[in-house]
Amino acid sequence: MGSKNKLKRFKENDTFSNVIQPTREELVNGNFKHKGQWLSFFKNDNPIVLELGCGKGEYSVGLAKRYPEKNFIGIDIKGARFWRGAKTAVEEHISNVTFIRTQIELLEYVFAENEVDEIWITFPDPQIKYRRTKHRMTNTSFLQRYKKVLKPDGVMNLKTDSEFMHGYTLGLLHGEGHEVLYANHDVYRQEGSPEEVTAIQTFYESQYLEHDKAITYIRFKIK
Repeated sequence: MGSKNKLKRFKENDTFSNVIQPTREELVNGNFKHKGQWLSFFKNDNPIVLELGCGKGEYSVGLAKRYPEKNFIGIDIKGARFWRGAKTAVEEHISNVTFIRTQIELLEYVFAENEVDEIWITFPDPQIKYRRTKHRMTNTSFLQRYKKVLKPDGVMNLKTDSEFMHGYTLGLLHGEGHEVLYANHDVYRQEGSPEEVTAIQTFYESQYLEHDKAITYIRFKIK
């Protein structure tokens, strides 16, 4: 993407009511007005669902259209990417989805304890090299961040094309005593896959499927 195109998208994001771009200082200093107030932001009492590393926002928008009785928030540090999802939501008048430009590491500054009902992680970078373990979005450190903002019965979802990420996460979950609710190493070839897992596809996911690449899924609770 050219720099001019990025700048254009950044400027357009500033005009969208469904895009929030707090500074790191604002978050860390405790000045983020929406923390603990997300139900007021959405003007309802519906469950709050996050998509972490939402990319173009396709999954967040897809879930929002499918489940109007829930509130969805896509989070990514790259605003030029989720511009597409935000713009689609504006154009199609989808009011139950919004996007936040921030780092996943700052999640606890964006949401209060027990404020979130469910979290989706879709196609994260598996960070295969050993020295990159700390950047894997399902490592122990990240799981504890998620636990802080999730309700006691909150649910996690991991959807990935990486067999490594799938195996790594399953091993970690079992090893640390977390509750695995469902696991499938090939959701499109096995019967009984949750509908929201197969009914919504990202652009890159459709490409993976064209190349006959298996899509894996885990649903779990953090103990």
